[in-house]
Amino acid sequence: MFWPMLAVALAFLGIAVLGVLAARVLVEVRRLARQVSESSQRISRAAEDLERAATPLAAASAQAAHTLRQE
Repeated sequence: MFWPMLAVALAFLGIAVLGVLAARVLVEVRRLARQVSESSQRISRAAEDLERAATPLAAASAQAAHTLRQE
């Protein structure tokens, strides 16, 4: 009777360990998803800033090219 009880206890312990590890993975996945979302927002803001900064430069470059063609 000892061996079957030991097998059941070890099986329960194995399932408990897997449950704890699954919970830890879930927590880390949520943390990673939050970081990815934050990074994506930062990249979007940086792209918008870059576009805003490049617009006057592109206009000045186009005007300079136009002026050079006329000369």
